[in-house]
Amino acid sequence: MLVFFSVVLTIYSLANIYLFFKGYNAFPLLKNNRLLYSIAFFLLSVIFIAAKILESRHSSVLSDALNIVGGFWLAFMLYGFFLFLISDILLLTLKIPGIINTENILIFRRWSFFTVVVISALLITGGFINALIPVIKEYNITINKPAGDIKTLRIAAVSDIHLGSVIRKRSIRKLSGMLKEMNPDLILLLGDIVDGEIGPVLRGDLLQYFTFPDCTDGLYAITGNHEFIGGAGRTIPYIESKGIKVLKDEMVVLDGGIQLIGRTDRDSRRFYDKERLSLGELMKQADTAKPVILLDHQPFKLEETAKYGVDLQLSGHTHNGQMWPLNYVTSKIYELSYGYLKKGNSQFIVSSGYGLWGPRVRSGSRSEVLLINITFSDAGREAK
Repeated sequence: MLVFFSVVLTIYSLANIYLFFKGYNAFPLLKNNRLLYSIAFFLLSVIFIAAKILESRHSSVLSDALNIVGGFWLAFMLYGFFLFLISDILLLTLKIPGIINTENILIFRRWSFFTVVVISALLITGGFINALIPVIKEYNITINKPAGDIKTLRIAAVSDIHLGSVIRKRSIRKLSGMLKEMNPDLILLLGDIVDGEIGPVLRGDLLQYFTFPDCTDGLYAITGNHEFIGGAGRTIPYIESKGIKVLKDEMVVLDGGIQLIGRTDRDSRRFYDKERLSLGELMKQADTAKPVILLDHQPFKLEETAKYGVDLQLSGHTHNGQMWPLNYVTSKIYELSYGYLKKGNSQFIVSSGYGLWGPRVRSGSRSEVLLINITFSDAGREAK
């Protein structure tokens, strides 16, 4: 954890220093008021970190506001850094043949600054609007195993709600309405129900606004890494107090002998030095002649899932990168960072999630709720 935070803080600091000098070198006025500019930039750059520290000690409307502002600054850091880097490459390219010299370099820097700010603002604004419009992503799949008298199962699955300072009661009410319209047989929450610190959630008792339709097979949840970041000892009991059954390395059997296995998130070891049960141990309880559905927040080691005869794994965590071009990064980290994959006889679906972390911006993916229509049959049919 120390190494992880050291690396993150180093990258964060270097990116801010880079942005600081982009403004500083573009406008002589800022050089003439160096102290004032330095203080203002420093305060802006530490807002997000300050918000997280304040939130952990005393959640308030102020910490909520700082989280929102700091999140948008994170988005600008991402796009500002990439766009200024492109600008510097262009400047170097134009300097070599003498198209730009010392006399007009300041003009280039000013226009570059304004262009970067405008493009970044457009990307962030578009991503903000996009984040407010969740969609239903539908999959139709077949599991070639019998489930007694149950021939079909309609699942609504939601990952990465991230309730907290940014995602609040309006978002959870919207989610509740979407679930009601979907009319599922079973509702599954795939981890990261809360954003981290439980303070902002408890302050507004945000899960009281989460309502869901009566389902034939009920509602189940699993933990994500953020349930452990904020303190699982407080977070999980709060979630369960709202009638949500959290599966912690547990299996439940639904109608038709459908087996639902929920894994504790792998980060329980990182935060609590507690190993979760291996998939092999969990599968000892299961009858692989009947359907097995696995819930695992982080989509790692897909080959292990296929090895043990799981029919369907549902995951989240990746946000599909959330902001372009980070979706290309997550696609390199995970074998499946978003969408559907079939591996042997096992099928995998990874959701981009309903909520967000950090900036309320989605420019590389959509906020979504999964609707999975399962047909149980001995006659195979490809997923659509």
